Order: sequence, then C-alpha cells, then structure tokens
Amino acid sequence: MFLSSINRFSRFRRRGVLTDRAIRRAYAEGELFVEPFEPALVRPAALSLRLGHEAFSLVTEGPVDVADRATHPSLVPKALDANGRLAVEPGEVVLAPTLEKIGLSKNLAGLVDGTSDYARLGIGVVLCGQVSPGFGWDTGAVLTLEIVNHLRHPVLLYPSARVCNLMLFASTGSERLYGATPHNYSGDHAVVASRLADHVRRP
Repeated sequence: MFLSSINRFSRFRRRGVLTDRAIRRAYAEGELFVEPFEPALVRPAALSLRLGHEAFSLVTEGPVDVADRATHPSLVPKALDANGRLAVEPGEVVLAPTLEKIGLSKNLAGLVDGTSDYARLGIGVVLCGQVSPGFGWDTGAVLTLEIVNHLRHPVLLYPSARVCNLMLFASTGSERLYGATPHNYSGDHAVVASRLADHVRRP
C-alpha cells in the first residue's frame, strides 16, 4: 500500500504547503494515499475531495450530555431522491463521508475546509479541520464532513461532486501516528458516531 518513509521526501519539509507538483509527487512516492485518485482534482495548493453516496441526519430527542452516549444524536440515514440528489433541510445537520479514502504518512499533515462555491450558497461544509500525520495509514480512511444548510429552503447536493479541499503540509515527521492515539477515526470507511463519550469524564 504505502512505501516506507523516503529520504528524498525531506525536500518538501522546508516548503510549507504542498503545491500541485508536490502533491502529485507525494502520491507517486507513497507518502499520500488517495483512493480513488483523480488527477483533475489536484488544485494549485490543495487536493479537492468529493461527496460520498451516503449521508446521515443528526437527530436529537433532548439535551445532549457529551459524556453520556445515550443522549447523543442518532445517525438517521438519508436516502437520495429520485434524481440521485441529497436534500439538506433548513437548519439540518448532516454527516457524510468523502468519496475518497485518504492516508497520510508521518511526514504530512492536512487541513480540510469547504469551498467558497458552497459558502456562497449558504451551505456550510466543515470538519474538525486538522488531519493529523498518520491518518488513514495502511488502509486509507474517509473524512466525515458536517454539512449545514443555513437557508430557508432545502438544498440539493450531488454525490461525486467536489465538496471540500484538503490542504497538505510537510511535517518534520511525527513520532506517534494518529492511528495510535486512543478513540481515533483513522480506520473509518464509513460515517461513525462521535467517540467523545469514551474520553470525557463526568465530574
């Protein structure tokens, strides 16, 4: 799957954000895993990611105690409409995976953000933002996106369409990969519920 850390990759470490050539080189040398990889999605200083084909609405039945899993929102599957579109209702919070599975070596870190195209339509596409060194190492993992409709009417989204950007940075090489940290999402191949209750202690 991945190559071991390559000494020649150290040339990226002094250059900050990876630009298009460096992104393609990182992919070719096995420091960046993307499946499926579409060369047209490589942008001047980021890699665009597409919306997956599954989505879940976050539904609550009362106050949410982050330390109590029983109070967490339910993940209610959302079916696509007859035209294959994902309808996001006003004020609704939807979790959806990226179409691509991503994997970063210890020499890379990333930031994910929505695109201005969606923001100009009142649609928020966000993540925690940070993608740590070692995320998805070995098998790749989807990124789970939070999609919020800030408008007064439903918004129809198209799976397989570009929905966010992954900006990549050269790191100095992490001693501990993200996948080795407790309660991580590094092996996720689909949307999963929050694991916050696993590490928040009640007073």
